[in-house]
Amino acid sequence: MGDPTGFMNYKRKLGPDRDPAQRIADWDEFHGHLPEKELATQGARCMDCGVPFCQTGQIIGGMTAGCPINNLIPEWNDLVYSGLWREALERLHKTNNFPEFTGRICPAPCEGSCVLGINEPAVTIKSIECAIVDRGFEEGWIMPEPPELRTGKKVAVIGSGPAGLACAAQLNKAGHLVTVFERDDRIGGLLMYGIPNPHLDKKIVDRRVDILAEEGVRFVTNTEVGKDVDGNELIENFDAVVICTGATKPRDLPIEGRDLEGIYFAMQFLKANTKSLLDSGLSDGRYISGADKDVIILGGGDTGTDCVATSMRHGCRSLLQFEILPKPPTERTADNPWPQWPRVYRLDYGQQEAMAVFGEDPRRYQVLTKRFIGDDEGRVAELETVRIEWYRGDDGRMTFREVEGSEQRWPCGLVLLALGFLGPEQGLLEQMKIRTDERSNAMAEYGKYMTNIEGVFAAGDSRRGQSLVVWAINEGREAARECDRYLMGSTDLP
Repeated sequence: MGDPTGFMNYKRKLGPDRDPAQRIADWDEFHGHLPEKELATQGARCMDCGVPFCQTGQIIGGMTAGCPINNLIPEWNDLVYSGLWREALERLHKTNNFPEFTGRICPAPCEGSCVLGINEPAVTIKSIECAIVDRGFEEGWIMPEPPELRTGKKVAVIGSGPAGLACAAQLNKAGHLVTVFERDDRIGGLLMYGIPNPHLDKKIVDRRVDILAEEGVRFVTNTEVGKDVDGNELIENFDAVVICTGATKPRDLPIEGRDLEGIYFAMQFLKANTKSLLDSGLSDGRYISGADKDVIILGGGDTGTDCVATSMRHGCRSLLQFEILPKPPTERTADNPWPQWPRVYRLDYGQQEAMAVFGEDPRRYQVLTKRFIGDDEGRVAELETVRIEWYRGDDGRMTFREVEGSEQRWPCGLVLLALGFLGPEQGLLEQMKIRTDERSNAMAEYGKYMTNIEGVFAAGDSRRGQSLVVWAINEGREAARECDRYLMGSTDLP
């Protein structure tokens, strides 16, 4: 703790973002870093608490509190304050294989649990993390580090999202021969095709994948295990298998008019856009365009925000985002105390951009969609909604009722369903006879990760359900540890 009064002397300050009205003209990243001196003062705000809740990583009140990968946050904050950037990078990489990803797309539960955040704005942990790793790449400090010895053991990792990549990186570090199977044409899973380029530039994903390949990880694309390759063949041909396929089954909205043209799942929309952008700069036209359309997005989470940002860059005519839950309060309420994740109103990057163009936050709260209405050509033309109000039922649980007389119709030419995910696709799990839990996730104990099939492990969203990128990295790393223990009888992996 280089400056014991830093938390009193300096105010929270983030790096500059490009103007929302201007950045929608391109697909480039929009976050910037503070100068080194100002980053040092932000690091000085960290109090090096006796109990650093920022790095605890636990579930409190059903939400993530602190960092699930247990980043050594006070240590690298102090090193940045002291100007020891390479040492800060080494501390960061001790717990996090991909800080360039989490420093951009993680919602930062660490900041929600920052002790300073009890009565002051939290330390800018996420922006400091991103600055450290970006500096590491700029200085050439991050280079391939192949293992000195090979065990001869072969491991197949199914899926190349954050869990799969973290698992592969750790297993390769232990000296195993790792092959990652990915059904898409590019490596990265959710990181590549689930998050728009302005939020996570794909060159950043490719850069890390290239390092892993140089370290000895083998990547096989355009190969869907369960269809192109039988999952049981992997069990026969590899010493261990780790399933990291994610929770990719989207929640649908089976109401009247759902079969009309112009209604898509959010991931259909986002994936097609990014693939076309990378393949041709969108010139091939092989994407779902919101240009000159009235766009309505159903769902208020991160995926919905990404749909907002993408539609804005297409040049939509209008944009609305419907959320069934109430609008969050501007500050914590009594039933949401620190160090829980603060359930408060936030204006994310997509909503900032919509506000810059249309003059208001596009979100409408406590709105229930009743039906889709089509035109004579079978395309969606309108969406009918009703307002709802939430109340506590006789069983003590929150439920809602429709507000009489609040029916409304909204013009729309494109509807995007961003309603979350129900769990992993079942084909591969059924083929390999993997037991599932009541939520259809692969059944494997947290911290152990072995499924009912010996030598087959499951990690990330395929095991826990839809969650955060940091939980995926946490589980990928830990599954690698348990896989290494299974193969070798003991392990040095964390």
